[in-house]
Amino acid sequence: MISDRFAGKIAIVTGAGGGLGRASAERLASEGAQVVVVDIDGEKASAVAASLPTASIAVKADISEEDQVDAYMAAAVARFGRVDLYHLNAGIFGTFDALPDISVADFDRVMNVNVRGQFLGLRAAFRQFRTQGGSGTIVVTASIASLTGSADLLPYQTSKHAVVGLVHGAAVYGGPLGIRVNGVAPGIVPTELFASAATATGGKNDMEKRASTTPLRRAGTADEIAGVAAFLLSDDSAYVTGQIVSADGGATIVNTVRPAGGAGAWDPTGIDEALYGKNWNTEK
Repeated sequence: MISDRFAGKIAIVTGAGGGLGRASAERLASEGAQVVVVDIDGEKASAVAASLPTASIAVKADISEEDQVDAYMAAAVARFGRVDLYHLNAGIFGTFDALPDISVADFDRVMNVNVRGQFLGLRAAFRQFRTQGGSGTIVVTASIASLTGSADLLPYQTSKHAVVGLVHGAAVYGGPLGIRVNGVAPGIVPTELFASAATATGGKNDMEKRASTTPLRRAGTADEIAGVAAFLLSDDSAYVTGQIVSADGGATIVNTVRPAGGAGAWDPTGIDEALYGKNWNTEK
């Protein structure tokens, strides 16, 4: 056990059947928390809960559905009597299609999980904290895509920008109540989330290569993100709220038009041709 700073605390972690969520659940439990492992895959959630060193439970739930969010909160309270810590982590990445080709269904699917689901989770947390008559701490998983722009993964990028708004608004509302809300913004961290895009450019197949351009010159690990989330959920960050803490190897601080940021070291022709077609520049 790393420490016992979460001893006696009850934590909910969504999307905890694998990847960042599993690492977060494991980190919190290693420091004494009893964890409610929430995932849309009930078997994975059960396996994680059974592996934790504290008495923890699993709940199968789709976080984009109001009744299922209420159900996992009810299950947590029924088993443990209260909730203290909340890591709203679950999310999906959506489509790599170019802007003109994105369907409304694809856009709505990502927004329903990554924005509606986080809103429902925040609301459930605040309602439970009010019922308990006490404070609590929340961390939401944002992304490097919350802070920067790109021409691919547009629904995902849009949803993660929206997550920042949810964190800021919830932190302002929760501050006077003693409720802290922060976000962790991971950079390139190879997890199961991108497994279905293993062969797509910008998917899992080239993550290590892309991460090598960050100041730390490597990809991150799920455990490293879990460490940041645990810090934000702990009393060690007692005077921190409304912040989006980047854990991205320094990716978002790079000025790409300066030589040290790679300016002149790459040719955008291939990127532009992939996005717009081989003769796009001559056809303007």
